[in-house]
Amino acid sequence: MPCLRSSRPSQGGAALIVALLVFALCAALVVAMEVEFNRFYQRGANILVAEQANAYLRGAEELATLALLADYDADKKRDKPRDDLLEIWAQPPPPYALDEGGWMEGCLRDLQGRFNLNTLGQRVVRQEGDSESQAAMVRFTAAQAQFIRLLQALGEPQLSEQDAILVTEAVTDWLDQDIEPAFEGAEDDYYFGLAPAYRTANRPMASVSELRAIAHMTPELYRALEPWVTVWPQLPAPLNIHTAPAMVLRSVNADDDLSPLSAAQGQALVEQRTAVGFADLEDFLASGVFTGRQAQMEQVKSLLGEVTSYFLLSAEVEVADRRMRLYSVLQRSGRQVGALARGSGSIDNRLSGQEEGDTCTIAPSLDW
Repeated sequence: MPCLRSSRPSQGGAALIVALLVFALCAALVVAMEVEFNRFYQRGANILVAEQANAYLRGAEELATLALLADYDADKKRDKPRDDLLEIWAQPPPPYALDEGGWMEGCLRDLQGRFNLNTLGQRVVRQEGDSESQAAMVRFTAAQAQFIRLLQALGEPQLSEQDAILVTEAVTDWLDQDIEPAFEGAEDDYYFGLAPAYRTANRPMASVSELRAIAHMTPELYRALEPWVTVWPQLPAPLNIHTAPAMVLRSVNADDDLSPLSAAQGQALVEQRTAVGFADLEDFLASGVFTGRQAQMEQVKSLLGEVTSYFLLSAEVEVADRRMRLYSVLQRSGRQVGALARGSGSIDNRLSGQEEGDTCTIAPSLDW
């Protein structure tokens, strides 16, 4: 009788291989699902943290608004309103502890304590019958002369008076509404020769970073100038003598003198302001720094003021070990405070604009 062999061992081996394949496939699917789930979970957590941080930063904006309104109400009780570094908005608030274990902090800077680049958009208006000598005597507006002094006061890089004039004329050509270059300016014909070619803006600047596109502006000069200038408000507004840092105050001088005040004179103004303060604009111009020059400062006097309507809020929050930052340009008009622009940026550890009375612990990298 023939011997019948059983097929069970071979069938059992095949079943084991199939089972292992099914197990491997299931394991691969589980791993893929876990990776996708973790990615989805992390994305959702990031969105939640970002929204939470944004809510806190908007809360910082509301706190800044309350501080500015409180200052407005306090100013109404004064005989003459003013904004200075002793007021509530200029004081450094302590970091706010958050329920989640994080923190939030921020500060306000006076944008009218910086030189407003948009004041350079006007040129001297020539009158009919002016002689060549008369035209030569009044070549620059008060704002242009002030900017020329500021450029020379920077130190590094060191600019001569002629170099400062070249930069100033180029900025004015960038802002004015015509395409006719000044004697030492730069209009479309200059920028068309660059690679890539572009045109002048012929409008007020929206960002200080536009300076980088202007003729004769080097990276070193831009970095040195950026902390001391602003483009807000986009209409000319007076420089606040009670909040301007020493570097900017050095640009205030007699109308017929394109040389800046010395570093010692700028510091003397700040020290006098800290010790006794300036009662008003006349008291500021009566400072010993300007001895013998008060009569020649009528034009620059029109660029100076004592109140501020534009502020820069720098706020930072940490939630779930993640940091976010908000920079807001705030305009105060009466008892109304509104945000004109918002953005984010990184901490600038240089704090190159920080001087006496500058209580900000974080500095904006957005060029406002």
